[in-house]
Amino acid sequence: MNIKVLVATHKNYRMPKDREVYLPIFVGKSIHPDVNHDFQGDNTGDNISLKNSSYNELTALYWAWKNLDADVIGLDHYRRYMSLNHKKNLDSVLTESEIEEILKNVDVILPKERKYYIESNYSHYVHSHHSEPLDKTREIIGRDYPAYLSAFDHVMSKTSAHMFNMFIMKKSLFNEYCTWLFDILGKVEEQVDTSNYDNYESRIYGFISELLLDVWLETLDIRYKEVNFVYMEKQNWLVKGFSFLKRKFKSNFSN
Repeated sequence: MNIKVLVATHKNYRMPKDREVYLPIFVGKSIHPDVNHDFQGDNTGDNISLKNSSYNELTALYWAWKNLDADVIGLDHYRRYMSLNHKKNLDSVLTESEIEEILKNVDVILPKERKYYIESNYSHYVHSHHSEPLDKTREIIGRDYPAYLSAFDHVMSKTSAHMFNMFIMKKSLFNEYCTWLFDILGKVEEQVDTSNYDNYESRIYGFISELLLDVWLETLDIRYKEVNFVYMEKQNWLVKGFSFLKRKFKSNFSN
């Protein structure tokens, strides 16, 4: 089985040793052509590398969808990985044999859900970002993909979700997912004016897609297995909490 797990990065960074499975990909290469690295760029073949500032790691997914030949395709981040344990060690990320074994029984591997507890996914989103793009997404799904609308509303009402656009899935499903996802995001892009958004808020397509993955999984009743999410560096939860409150306070005056 030919397995490729992209590792999205925007800078030189240490990577898993198994380069047969883990493929580092420099996202936004067309925007930053002078950054020195030895990674695959997202700017070859059919690509949307120039949109990285608004699509985030999705430029890596798009590149894989259009250019990568593999039986199984996935995505991790340079500091975020899936693993069967909790060790902050690149040697502990999912191995080829572990991925193959899991996919004997399911079609998709996901990191465990991120829980918000006191807020729904929709509430958390609109308290951190502009609400218009997400509301426009619902409108587009209702019009063009009505079979997915019930799942969209359910996912928005939940207090947890599979975040970060991280997954590993069989290529046939990956193609189906990308066709659906990028069609919706392209229509949102056509209908939402982000010219007054700051750099952070301009990353809306990456933010929206994090919630759309569960919508797609639920609608099609895709079989999946959750594994551990491992962040390879120490996190300053005080700083993260302050940043969230700052965005939430700001959004209350901008939405």
